[in-house]
Amino acid sequence: MSANTSQAPGGSQTSGSVLRPLKLRVSAGESGYLSLTTDTGEKYQCPVCYNDKFIYNYERGEVVCIVCGSVVQDQLVDLGPEWRAFTSEERGQRARTGAPLTRLTTESLTTIIDWKDRDVSGKELDIKRKLEVIRLRKWQTRARVQTSYERNFIQAAQELERLKSAMGVPRPCVEQALEIYRLALERELVRGRSVEAMTAAALYMACRILKVPRPLDEIIKYTKASRREIARCYRLLLRELNVRVPLSDPILYIPRIAEQLKLSGEVVKTAIEILQKARKAGITAGKDPAGLAAAAVYIAALLHGDNKAQKDFAVAAGVTEVTVRNRYRELMKMLNFKIPNKQ
Repeated sequence: MSANTSQAPGGSQTSGSVLRPLKLRVSAGESGYLSLTTDTGEKYQCPVCYNDKFIYNYERGEVVCIVCGSVVQDQLVDLGPEWRAFTSEERGQRARTGAPLTRLTTESLTTIIDWKDRDVSGKELDIKRKLEVIRLRKWQTRARVQTSYERNFIQAAQELERLKSAMGVPRPCVEQALEIYRLALERELVRGRSVEAMTAAALYMACRILKVPRPLDEIIKYTKASRREIARCYRLLLRELNVRVPLSDPILYIPRIAEQLKLSGEVVKTAIEILQKARKAGITAGKDPAGLAAAAVYIAALLHGDNKAQKDFAVAAGVTEVTVRNRYRELMKMLNFKIPNKQ
């Protein structure tokens, strides 16, 4: 007698209730589910409920039907990591793959001879060995940077790290500034100019590209270069590198000013609406974005009953009190605001 056989959906054959294993190809289907196809190109369906959508169980290594829960394939190799993470912070800390977090320089890939003058067991070296280690340390320092290009780039990286710690600039701005400085080095734009001025100009350009509100006057406070020299280097980079730098948006300055003055979120929202109306009216062109932001926050604070002095807003924005007063009068005149009980 021959055994009873039946043809299952998708081309699989069953002998009694036992499924013969099929070689199925897994691909991403609709709505994020998996789609299975056989070697002949036919769309595979669940042998129980005839559904064609499946999910992958990462813990068990199984492909499961989403309707009836039948296991279609098992004992699959897990290509994921061996660790588990329940939050994005844990995933970022435990991941060992992906793009580098920081830009590597030639100095980052070298080892340093320690100054403890002790061997691997912790014993102090004798005088002959100490002199040899001093000589090796000297030559290691000299050989670490071999060309003027590397020496200049490392000096710029150290200067940018100093500015980052002093100003609180985020890491992406420093990485972008390093890329700009590298392009300037390749085109020999740094020759004859100070590293401090070029790094400050590159950092200012990077902040504008990434829309981080950092005025030039703030960068000048933390560098030895003059404003005139930094502005000249910035114009040189802008002209020679063909970098598209967006115009400074005064709205980006509002959260920083409000944070320094401890203003509420409603004031920030009103100030943004004021600047949006001013932009539609065409009165923001050619104006200092920090001054416009300070005036908008000042008007919003008055509308919400916070009567701080104009000087406080000018100091927070890094502009003069006259600038805030002039921008305030222009906004009040063009937008027809009425301040209740303003002294």
